[in-house]
Amino acid sequence: MKLGISSYSLDRDIAAGKLTLLQAIDWAARHGAQCMELVPFAFRFDDPDTGKIDQEKIAQVRRHAADAGVELVNYSVLADLLKEGDEQEKEVARVCHEVDIAAELGLPRMRHDISAFRRPLNQNTLKDFDALLPRMVEAAQRISEHGRKRGVKTMIENHGFFVNGCDRVERVLNGVNSDNYGLLLDTGNIICVDEDPAVAAAQLADRCDMVHLKDFYVRHRDPGDASQFDCAGSWFRSRGGKYLRGAILAQGDLDIHAAMKALKDVGYAGPIAIEFEGLEDAQYATAVSLSNARRIWDEV
Repeated sequence: MKLGISSYSLDRDIAAGKLTLLQAIDWAARHGAQCMELVPFAFRFDDPDTGKIDQEKIAQVRRHAADAGVELVNYSVLADLLKEGDEQEKEVARVCHEVDIAAELGLPRMRHDISAFRRPLNQNTLKDFDALLPRMVEAAQRISEHGRKRGVKTMIENHGFFVNGCDRVERVLNGVNSDNYGLLLDTGNIICVDEDPAVAAAQLADRCDMVHLKDFYVRHRDPGDASQFDCAGSWFRSRGGKYLRGAILAQGDLDIHAAMKALKDVGYAGPIAIEFEGLEDAQYATAVSLSNARRIWDEV
């Protein structure tokens, strides 16, 4: 097992100019992170207009991470593979372009979404899922085969409210049915569909290629200042109506000990990345989360 962070945990500081990506890698190394996931929100590796890949920047990041002793393990991008016609073709092509970037970065894995995070809740039913499953599978298969050619394994993550939950995730995995398509299990995101993180870890660990560790505060009554979808530190709602807000790992309401024990008990040995998205200072919160994860893994 290699423990590290997602760059998403420091995204606010990168976006605000408090850290560059190279400084974020150095920060991770100083705090004992063994690995790092790259999430291109506050930075990118291509020209937004032409799509030309910035090979110089990629080479700089690869060298810097190697010199810092931080293994780059994954690249995570947004996607919506539930479009139709030409729009679907454009989206598949865009995600394949992201696979190319992951390959140039030398990353062995890339996670991409299946559905938009803000898909209307009234379209998130099991009936909708069953109707759209063939489209999800076909698009994911095409991207995964492109990834195979580039030496990148693509992955689904249980994310959002539609393609989330143990059963739905497994149905996508089974449908794609490829040794180049795997799972990034997010132990926090599973609460967005009101499932137990420890149960999800036990059920899905043997299919995992990577894990996100995340914690949430959970409330059953309106804490105020809540919305449905604004999850970057604010209160938002689970599919079943619970109120959730990102927390420092092991300071929220999820049973992190149980989730990590479930992973350890089944012999999970892949990378684990902290993903923090709460209100606290990003660097402080990520450092405490990383320290807590290391301690808890040893305890369980």
